[in-house]
Amino acid sequence: MKSVLIIWVLIAIGIGISACDAETLSNIATIEPFSTTPTKTLYQTTLPSSDWYQLYFTSPQYPDEPNTRVREILNALIRVIDSAQESLDIAIYELNLDEIGDALLRAKARGVQVRMVTDSDSLSEYETLITLKKEGIPIVPDKRNPLMHNKFMVVDNKAVWTGSYNWTSSCTFRNNNNAIYIRSVELAKSYRAEFEEMFTNKQFGPFSPERTPYPEVIIEGTRIQICFAPEDKCGNKIVSALQKAKISIHFMAFSFTHDYIGKTLEKQIKSGLEVSGVFEQRGSETDESEYAILKMIKADVLRDGNPYIMHHKVFIIDEKIVILGSFNFSKNADTSNDENLLIIHNAEIAKRFLTEYELVYQQVAQTKNRY
Repeated sequence: MKSVLIIWVLIAIGIGISACDAETLSNIATIEPFSTTPTKTLYQTTLPSSDWYQLYFTSPQYPDEPNTRVREILNALIRVIDSAQESLDIAIYELNLDEIGDALLRAKARGVQVRMVTDSDSLSEYETLITLKKEGIPIVPDKRNPLMHNKFMVVDNKAVWTGSYNWTSSCTFRNNNNAIYIRSVELAKSYRAEFEEMFTNKQFGPFSPERTPYPEVIIEGTRIQICFAPEDKCGNKIVSALQKAKISIHFMAFSFTHDYIGKTLEKQIKSGLEVSGVFEQRGSETDESEYAILKMIKADVLRDGNPYIMHHKVFIIDEKIVILGSFNFSKNADTSNDENLLIIHNAEIAKRFLTEYELVYQQVAQTKNRY
């Protein structure tokens, strides 16, 4: 098991590791300056959906107790797994929930082809993954120091589940996360191609080729841009989208150390654009974080109020474009890890993410964790 110390050192140097994914971090979640007074949740679970997508957010409660846990995102994931008829191709950074493991074994038992890619450390640490491998589900580890940090699943070659949500107890019940389930054969083909690079060809990180079948798809009028890191230069795609903003940029960032993205926000702020963001508190105090730089120019940025982890990696542009996925805003995410992100041009989805942003922003004031 990675030690807490090592994980925080990695955060400090901007590696982009998902601290929410490390269960040990939840044990130190009540350190100062957080209040130890139980807080009433600000989170809502009424979500927009359509025939082609469903959108989910976690609803973390503090303190985390079994009788107050909100299971919506977990139940949704299990329903998706249970609906599979032919295949499940999964690239997941961490998995430690036996309920999910049981659902994958049920799928295997009914004849669904279940294949997985994961980070090497996860495969050696988590009993759920170890059990799945023992039960005959093929699991390919990345076998390298940078992270296989994806969190996606291709279902029956017809749909994709992705987002910031790792399949762990902490990510489900303690930390702010998002997931979206999109029905699209073209999107599924693109994610399946990325999966095959890792699972079949053992091509990870910089060795992964640029061969996404559909870099963009249109679903019922919604344009979706697809990006896999590092081969697709996702940082540049984020910068390009931010540079085109005309009205506002809102963001939620677990790790934000990417200088190019940070400088783009600086320019937009100085040009008079409305820019507002929430950083995960842990790691935001390091020299590598963009928090202090943006704060110095009077940007409306705060450190989050979740006593556990604010794990989103999201930009909302002009209230009509959302950037989401596994991609932390860091150099390592951009150049070394295996990551994915979507740029979704849809005002309804953006509206829901903006509501989530406002709830995360409000929680800062609620826990008196304003800096």
